[in-house]
Amino acid sequence: MSASVPPRTSRLPLGAPLTRRTALRVTAATVTGATAAGTHAAPAGAVSTSAPATETATVGSGPATGAPRGLRVMTFNLRYASETGPHPWSERRPVMRRLLRRERPHLLGTQEGLHGQLRDLAEDLGPRYGSVGMGRSGGSHDEFAAVLYDTERLVPEEYDHFWLSATPSLIGSATWGNTVVRMATWVRFTDRRTGAGLYALNTHLDHAHQYARERSAALLTERLRGLDPALPRIVTGDFNVPAHRNPVYDAMLDRGALADTWDTAAERGPQYATFHGYRPLVPDGDRIDWILASPSVRVSRADINTFSEHGRFPSDHLPVQALLEL
Repeated sequence: MSASVPPRTSRLPLGAPLTRRTALRVTAATVTGATAAGTHAAPAGAVSTSAPATETATVGSGPATGAPRGLRVMTFNLRYASETGPHPWSERRPVMRRLLRRERPHLLGTQEGLHGQLRDLAEDLGPRYGSVGMGRSGGSHDEFAAVLYDTERLVPEEYDHFWLSATPSLIGSATWGNTVVRMATWVRFTDRRTGAGLYALNTHLDHAHQYARERSAALLTERLRGLDPALPRIVTGDFNVPAHRNPVYDAMLDRGALADTWDTAAERGPQYATFHGYRPLVPDGDRIDWILASPSVRVSRADINTFSEHGRFPSDHLPVQALLEL
C-alpha cells in the first residue's frame, strides 16, 4: 500500500514456535477476512540487536569485500525447500548457510522461501538478522517474498505487502492469466550508520505469462511512485525475463525511475546466467535476477556469486550482490 495509509502495528511472528532467542523475527500482517490490512508500523519485537552468529564471515567473491561503509545488498531466489529430487534442501542448506554467513548482506531480498525454510535460515543466521514477510496465500502459507536485514545496520519503520493482480489488496489474488500467485513486500528502513531512510521492495514475477509480468511491472512502478519521493529505493527480485531485452525491464527503469546496479557499478565481476537449474554455469548469460536502485544511489561494485561446495549449489539461481552508497 501507499506509505500514506495510517499504520497499524502487527506482532505476529513467522510461526508460533519462533522466538527472539532462537530465530530471526519474521513479521507478517495481521489478517482479517480475505483482504490485507494497510501499511504497518514495524513492531519493536521484530528487531533484535544480539551478537552475530558464531561463525565469522570470511572474504568472499561478492561486494562483502568492499568498503565497510557501503550497504551490502543481495537478491536471491532460494529455490523452495523440498526433499524430492537430486537437490534436496537438507543438502543445500549447509551450503546456503556458509554462503550467507560469508557474505553477510545488510539487506537480502529472497524469493520462493517457504515458512519452514525461512525458519532454517533464521536458525543459521542467528538473532542479528530480522525479516519481514508473508506467504503469498496468506499467513505462513506458500512461498514468501521475504526481506531479511541486518538489525545492526537497518531498522524497519513500516512495511506492507501487495499482490500482483488487479486486486492487489486481496490476499492470494491472481487475475492476469498467471496460475501462480505473485506478490511484493516493501519495507521502509532507517540506516543506523547515517540516520537516513530508504525503501526496499522485493518481488517475484511470473515465470510463464508475459502479459502478467507487464501488468505486474506497471503495478510495481505505480506503487513505487506512491512512496515518499525524498527517499531512495532499492528493488530486488526474480523478474523471470532477461535484462535489456524485455518490456518489463524497460518499464521498471523508465516508469519506476530506477537504474540497474549491474550497469551502473564502478566495478563488477564476471557475468553469468543467474538461473542455472543445477546445470553448468553459462558465462555472459541472461540476468533475470536484478537489483535496481534510484539513480542517485552510487554502486561501488556488483557481483553474481558462484559459490558452491563440492559441486553443490545452494539454489538453482545464483545470488546477485551490490555494494551501495545511498
